[in-house]
Amino acid sequence: MSRTERLDLVERETKELPLSNQADLLGLSRSSLYYKPYGPSEKELRIKHRIDEIYTQYPFYGSRRIRQQLRREGEPVGKNTIAKYMREMGISAIYPGPNLSKRQKAAYIYPYLLRNVTPRYPNHVWGIDITYIRLQKGWMYLVAILDWYSRYVVSWQLSDTLEMPFVLTAVDQALAQATPAIFNSDQGSHFTSPQYIDRLKAAGTQISMDGKGRAIDNILTERLWRSVKYEEVYLNDYANPREARSGLSVYHHFYNYKRPHQSLDDATPAEIYFGRLLPIINNGEKRSLASTIILS
Repeated sequence: MSRTERLDLVERETKELPLSNQADLLGLSRSSLYYKPYGPSEKELRIKHRIDEIYTQYPFYGSRRIRQQLRREGEPVGKNTIAKYMREMGISAIYPGPNLSKRQKAAYIYPYLLRNVTPRYPNHVWGIDITYIRLQKGWMYLVAILDWYSRYVVSWQLSDTLEMPFVLTAVDQALAQATPAIFNSDQGSHFTSPQYIDRLKAAGTQISMDGKGRAIDNILTERLWRSVKYEEVYLNDYANPREARSGLSVYHHFYNYKRPHQSLDDATPAEIYFGRLLPIINNGEKRSLASTIILS
């Protein structure tokens, strides 16, 4: 369990167990329970949250277009500030990254393997990505691994920083369940790191990376982010990391097991991923659900 997760377990209002005892039980330094870091200003939060909304709707927008949109809304912000905020949020036009979109050594860049490919069965193709999750007084980062055939979220992790461990934890959890034929990502620094690449090589999966600047290469994961934000994050306005973890846990269970998808003929991702449906009848002929998923 990470330090952030342990801090989330602290009950600050209880009188039954002093903070010092809670710190000892959780393996935390006592001073960390009393330290209150200087947070972002109200204006910075407002602008970052609005950038997140604009980018979620228009993932092909760069800093210039987002700045223009904010100016139209009466929020004049300098171009350097917008670019800085987007880097800190982990987003840039088409695909994320504060330093996520910086290409690493050529040895760790792999070709995009999914052009004109149709996912034909569960664990044929997985995609991984990171997105910004807003809180009332801050933000966190969500990484998720999506099975492209069924839209099933195989694993996910939440972190208050963009440090590498939460990505590796999500990968380890996913690979403990199954091994995809192809594992796709963008060319960001998390996914071109030796730690990430070595895990995928050891698992025996083919490594695929989006073409630089191609929005459609990761379109299924972008659709997942839209669903997560419009159906959960924006509606609930999390007050703190604990609320975010709880809300996203409930939502991902709903998304996997209860939310029907039109593209899956109104089946749920779990029904398709775990093979609980019979072949669909269409115009008197049986067809695979994969025939509805064509990648450009």
